[in-house]
Amino acid sequence: MTDLSTLLEPTKTLVKQVGAFIRKESEDFKLADIEHKGFNDLVSYVDKEAEKKLVAGCKEILPSAGFITEEGTETERQDEFNWIIDPLDGTTNFTHGLPIYAISLALMRHDKIVMGIVYEINKDECFYSVKGEKAFCNEKEINVSPINHLNDSLLATGFPYYDFDYMNKYLKILNELMQTTHGLRRMGSAAVDLAYVACGRFEGFFEYNLNAWDVAAGAFLVQQAGGKVSDFKGDDDYIFGREICAGGTTHESLLKVIRKHWEAKN
Repeated sequence: MTDLSTLLEPTKTLVKQVGAFIRKESEDFKLADIEHKGFNDLVSYVDKEAEKKLVAGCKEILPSAGFITEEGTETERQDEFNWIIDPLDGTTNFTHGLPIYAISLALMRHDKIVMGIVYEINKDECFYSVKGEKAFCNEKEINVSPINHLNDSLLATGFPYYDFDYMNKYLKILNELMQTTHGLRRMGSAAVDLAYVACGRFEGFFEYNLNAWDVAAGAFLVQQAGGKVSDFKGDDDYIFGREICAGGTTHESLLKVIRKHWEAKN
């Protein structure tokens, strides 16, 4: 039986090593190095090389595990363990020289996340937890915010950038929250947003059209830090369901606002 706690330290070391590679590459990165996977869906050689390094390192740490990766370096899944990897969450920020991007790495056992690491590269902040233990940032225990009213909350979200079918519903959600909270922030990295919810910097986060590698590690951190995570229906299909609402004691209030507009016919 695999002892998850023994996997955490070598995985953190791997993530920080790859983070150092990304940090170094950012010094000379040029817009000409950008590639396009689709409309407003950017990638670079940095994403690809970082993912190769992460996959190679994870194979050494847990050889029996499979992979779910953003750039498709390794796509073979296994029955028990699978790594879920986003080598550079916040690629658009990275390519434009904005210092908010992270590595997101989670380990899934069957259908449950059992380890999560989000490494915010520029601030050198490593958020991490493993099943059965508490959540930490750079060795310091973290918890979700104790604020329990939306009107005292600072929230994070992401804006639609390629699928605009739900734009009107989303704008109605934003319109209400802009008037009933301390404000909304769009950081450009769901992994960072979720890590910041886990440590209490944000009271909540919501977004749609996300992938498993965007949210798996961060959602786990929020839960390990005492928070709640759901899809927009209030169910638990948020890793592969492409929509997520996360928060501390404000979760239900935030979800109520989202559902009111999201489930409306118009």
